Amino acid sequence: MTHGAVSQQIRKLEAELGARLFDRRGNDMAPRPEALRLAEAVARAMGILHEAVAEFSGAAEHDPLVVSLETQFAARWLPPRLPRLLAHPAGTNINLLPEDRVADLTADGVDMAIRYGAGHWAGLESACLFTETIIPVCSPETLKAHPVAHWQDLLKAPLVHHRGRPWGMWFETFGLNAPPLRGPVFEDSGLQVEAAVRGLGFALVRNGLVEAEIADGRLVRPLEGAVASKFGYFVVWRPDSRKLVRIHALRDWLLAEAEALSVRGSRPA
Repeated sequence: MTHGAVSQQIRKLEAELGARLFDRRGNDMAPRPEALRLAEAVARAMGILHEAVAEFSGAAEHDPLVVSLETQFAARWLPPRLPRLLAHPAGTNINLLPEDRVADLTADGVDMAIRYGAGHWAGLESACLFTETIIPVCSPETLKAHPVAHWQDLLKAPLVHHRGRPWGMWFETFGLNAPPLRGPVFEDSGLQVEAAVRGLGFALVRNGLVEAEIADGRLVRPLEGAVASKFGYFVVWRPDSRKLVRIHALRDWLLAEAEALSVRGSRPA
């Protein structure tokens, strides 16, 4: 700053304080004793402030990164990847909370979340891990007992239902009228998948929830084809979080895992 700019700032500060800070002798300026005392007090206060900020910022590195997880994501998508996560720097000192509720990232002490939805949450930033498709699955035993070669064959097959994903949406996509409701109806996706594994019938499921069962042969896809879902899984966080560096690291790890799944072809495009 120029000499004139400094002088202007001093005069402004003196006007706000209502007292002179310097004695002016020609071009020289000497701080008054009360100004020196004020400067010392301000320096101490600034030191305390800097220490508090440093301690607060340091705590962001040492406090657990609290992550709220949609329950089916926590139960099915994440477990096979946990060893890789815990061996990665992004998995250091994290607290994973599977829960049905939508956690409040401001009031609940949660730093980031994995949510299922359309991807829009007010005041939060989000990144899409993957959108899902709806596919029919069944156990190998069910397929052997009820072989299907065409979509029409499912009209007479035993069906396992989920209240939020009626079979009607599937049949209508392929120009068929849905049969009358028969078979068990579940509210919980995990129970529906387990029912299909145990041979109770064909189930219409979100593809991201049956990756492990298809990989180990407990479930099979009786027919090719899928119905696009409007929703998907998203990483969600507050843009002003003091743990933003760690949040971004975990977000990037999750996105890389989701991309690897896509490249392997386990997720329909």
